[in-house]
Amino acid sequence: MKLSVLDQAPISKGDTATTTLKHTVELAQYVEKLGYTRFWVAEHHNTKGLAGTSPEVLISHIASMTNHIRVGSGGVLLPQYSPLKVAENFKVLEALFPNRIDLGIGRSPGGNHATRLALTDHIQKSLNEFPRQVADLSGFLTDSLPASHDFKRVKATPRTITNPSLWVLGLSERGAKTAAENSTRFTFGHFINPTNGQKAIETYFEHFKVSSWQKRPMSNACVFVVCAETKKEAELLALSQDLWLLNVETGKDTRIPSIKEVKSKRFTQRELEKIQKNRKRCIIGTPDDVRKRLEELSELYRTDEFLIITNIFDFNAKLKSYRLLAEEFQLEKRMQ
Repeated sequence: MKLSVLDQAPISKGDTATTTLKHTVELAQYVEKLGYTRFWVAEHHNTKGLAGTSPEVLISHIASMTNHIRVGSGGVLLPQYSPLKVAENFKVLEALFPNRIDLGIGRSPGGNHATRLALTDHIQKSLNEFPRQVADLSGFLTDSLPASHDFKRVKATPRTITNPSLWVLGLSERGAKTAAENSTRFTFGHFINPTNGQKAIETYFEHFKVSSWQKRPMSNACVFVVCAETKKEAELLALSQDLWLLNVETGKDTRIPSIKEVKSKRFTQRELEKIQKNRKRCIIGTPDDVRKRLEELSELYRTDEFLIITNIFDFNAKLKSYRLLAEEFQLEKRMQ
């Protein structure tokens, strides 16, 4: 099994955006040495708890500070942007770092209505245009727009020998079908909503169209993981992620709280029930616990790769969680 990372650049209370982004780079360097396959950064807007608003800038910096790990977006919020401009941003990255760039794209609006309008410069754009935008983006990347297309003569530059790998991030059969029909790779967001995972993956494989740039279907899945040497320690570390998820979903402070803060909070019964529901998006436990659960999900999702996201307060504990997983899956041995 291959392990990769999705990093949202979450800001722990007491830290700054500068410190957090330094941690993102440090984490990328660390997991590269451990044998992880790829390192993706997310895109979020109008929130004080997540520092990653510009994945393209972060990707360039991270790739320049690492040697061989694939670096990409998880993902660029395509509905807000021009497919040509996204293609050219990632063509530049591919020219700078050949065969190391992944372009993950999502259908998310990027925030509330006002935030989205600010991103589109007040242009009303429908999320229903996403499948068409994916087709256009793929066409620009591979110079394969149909002859009848309005922009057939517009070429995404710079011209590169290789192209970034295109991934569609999705939560449902709709997203999976968009990926399949456009010959892209597919990432299932188990960490957001695991409910439709198996059906989405089945839809992707069933409808996948072979192309000159993608010969076979390829998928992975992203899941929250907190790993420690003991179950008790993992549960303790996960408390900060529990409250963070709760706060994010209720529009409260999106910075990651300390374990001390969590322990001092009085939760309502409804909040406790929501935390338990959110735990279905997570794997929390010892390396053996995590490995067994990932192996189960590997069968369910027909993939040999998982993107691991760990949003806990203590950065050193976060590094250790990734290290324990690498040791459990013997990632370093595969690099030798």
